[in-house]
Amino acid sequence: MTTEPLPVQNEAGVTKTPRALARARKRQSLARFWREYRTHRGGLWGLAGLVLIALIAVFAPTLVGADSQSVTDAPGGALESPSGEFPLGTDQFGRSVLALLVWGARVSLTVGLLAAFLCVAIGTVVGIVAGHFHGWYSTVLMRVTDWFLVMPTLVLAIALATVMDRSIWTVILAIGVTTWPTTARLVRAQTLAVESRPYIERARALGGGHGHIMARHVLPNVMPLVLAQTTLVISSAILTEATLAFLGLGDPTITSWGGMLQDAREAGAVSAGDWWYLAPPGIAIALVALSFTLCGRAIESVLNPKLGVAR
Repeated sequence: MTTEPLPVQNEAGVTKTPRALARARKRQSLARFWREYRTHRGGLWGLAGLVLIALIAVFAPTLVGADSQSVTDAPGGALESPSGEFPLGTDQFGRSVLALLVWGARVSLTVGLLAAFLCVAIGTVVGIVAGHFHGWYSTVLMRVTDWFLVMPTLVLAIALATVMDRSIWTVILAIGVTTWPTTARLVRAQTLAVESRPYIERARALGGGHGHIMARHVLPNVMPLVLAQTTLVISSAILTEATLAFLGLGDPTITSWGGMLQDAREAGAVSAGDWWYLAPPGIAIALVALSFTLCGRAIESVLNPKLGVAR
C-alpha cells in the first residue's frame, strides 16, 4: 500500500503537494538561469546563430527543394561562378552550392549532437563510477581513460572509420568512443567533491546503496557541468566529422559540409581558384562551432560564476 505525500503550506498560505512545489522550484530555477544567461552577449549571439541554423536544417526541403541534391537533374553548368540564379555558384555537377550547404546543415548538426551525446554519456558514467568507487575499480577505469586521453583522437577516429562501414553511424560511433576521456576526468573530479559533503554521509548512514547515491545525489549535482561540457563537445564533434568527411571516410551518399570540401578538392577547386565552392562550407563549419562554443561558455559562466567569463 502506497501513501501519498502530505500537502505542504507555503509562506503565502497556499497548500501545495511536494510534487507541485518541486515543479515550481524547477520553473524558478529555469527563469533564474535565463535571466543570468541573457546578460552574456556572446551567449545570446551563439544561441541566435544555432536557432537560425537549426531552422534552416529543419526546413531544408521547403527552402531548396527535395531534388536539389540530384546529380542527374542538376539545373546549372559545372563550376559556375555566383550569379542571380545561383548565389553561391555551382559544383562540378551543376548543383547549387547554396542548396548543398542547406542540406549539409542537417548532417553536420545530427552528427554533432548524437556524437556529443554518446561522448558525454560514456564520460559521465565512467567519471561517476570512478569517483564513487575506490580501489582497483577506480584505478582501472582511470588508466583506461588516460590511455584514450594520450592517444590522438583523430587517429583513433580514422582507424575506427576505416575498419567499419562508411556510414553516418560509423562517424558518430568513431567520434563518440574516442572523445569521452576529458568529460570523464571532469565528472570524476566533480563526483569526488560532491561525495565529500555531509549529506552523502547521512545518505549512507540511512542505508542508501551505491546506485541510490550515484543516481539521486551525485548525478543531479554533476549535471550542470555535464550540460556545459556537452555544448563544447558538440563543436568539437562537428569539426571532427568535417575532418573525417574531408579525408574521404564519411558516407559518400549524403551531403555534409566536410564532404563538400572533399568534393571541392577532388574537383580541382583549390588550384582553379573556385572560392565559391570552398569558402561557404568552411565558413559554415566555423560559425556553427563558434556558436556552440559561445553558448557553452555562457552556460558555464552562469552555472559557475567564479569563472568570471567575459560578457
